[in-house]
Amino acid sequence: MKIKKQDTVIVITGKHKGKQGKVLKVLTKTNQVIIEKINLKIKHIKPKGEGKQGERKTIEAPIHISNITLVQS
Repeated sequence: MKIKKQDTVIVITGKHKGKQGKVLKVLTKTNQVIIEKINLKIKHIKPKGEGKQGERKTIEAPIHISNITLVQS
């Protein structure tokens, strides 16, 4: 795998086509990467305990490595 953590990549297919970002994490077993501020998903968290509120967290979801390419710098 040529892509490593902290590399700058560009998305070449999908709904985020054309966006650039830094690689936060490489998942080698599934051939996926997590890119900063791309492919954001909302995770709903239930309240834990009485009197507490639930929350919504925004997280980056993984993208398959075939959908990105390195940016030449």
